[in-house]
Amino acid sequence: MSEIKNPFDGSDINVPPEFKKLLANVKTIAAGIVGVILLFTSIYTVGPEEVGVVQRFGEYVRTAEPGLNFKIPFTESVRIVPVERQLKQEFGYRTVESGVQSRYVKAGYGDESLMLTGDLNLADVEWVVQYRITDPYNYLFKVRNPEKTLRDMSEAAMRQVVGNRTVNEVLTIGRASVAARVQEILQELNTEYETGVRIEQVVLQDINPPDPVKPSFNAVNEAQQQRETLINQARSEYNRVIPRARGEAQQTIQQAEGYAINRTNTAEGEVAAFVALHREYLTAQEITKRRIYYETMQNILPKIGNKVITDQDGGNVLPLLQMQMNGANSLNPNQQNN
Repeated sequence: MSEIKNPFDGSDINVPPEFKKLLANVKTIAAGIVGVILLFTSIYTVGPEEVGVVQRFGEYVRTAEPGLNFKIPFTESVRIVPVERQLKQEFGYRTVESGVQSRYVKAGYGDESLMLTGDLNLADVEWVVQYRITDPYNYLFKVRNPEKTLRDMSEAAMRQVVGNRTVNEVLTIGRASVAARVQEILQELNTEYETGVRIEQVVLQDINPPDPVKPSFNAVNEAQQQRETLINQARSEYNRVIPRARGEAQQTIQQAEGYAINRTNTAEGEVAAFVALHREYLTAQEITKRRIYYETMQNILPKIGNKVITDQDGGNVLPLLQMQMNGANSLNPNQQNN
């Protein structure tokens, strides 16, 4: 029998050897369990897209790289931060199930997506902010609740940009500029607040008018589209008719100018010829008169049928008539007819 001391009065207690051996085994098992617990609490793994931020009694100590790492049990804690993974925040809806056919839920998120535009209209704007954590220390310790802070900043930036534009611009041609401006403002805010976040993209998913006014809004859009169609048809007709009319007018003007130049040149030529003829006439008037007379008679006489030439007193007509008759008989029938 083995003796052990009573912890209360110091007296000896007789303990069987089997019980003492059992106590030794229990101590060994307890020590093993404690060792295993210490081992598992001191070893942790950091994924390939993550880093581990180690804190000792709440104070930042170091940043652990991907792989197997060690820490002091019960003294140091680790917070895993995905620095190489693209994260996103959704506004106006939530993704329930992602895949080939993703499922979304919009009910209950209208407060964050319903906005007032610059022309005092309402628009239901749904968007996504995609970002990465570039500085784990700033992300965890410079801002309290960084995810909520980023969400609040995103909503404020979107409301600011949408409030400076008309509803038609937000719904149609201004989507890209709205997204770019929101991304710019959001990055400036994150840099100013030192959140350790880099905004990579802002994507506008769906923009619609609120459900109560959607029919009226669609009617207005149809009227505007019809107006644009009529304007385009009128412009097409204008572009078809006006250039042709201008071409015809230019052609008429050029023809008139050509005719004027031709008439002017012809008149100037006739004037020059008349002046030259008049100059020659003044040089030799009698000769010119005679020449003009002969040329005129040469043109006139062949056109006259029977000719009777007499002297000043009208005598000697018969011989001439007899000669004319003889000459006419000697002509061929065709000449006689002429």
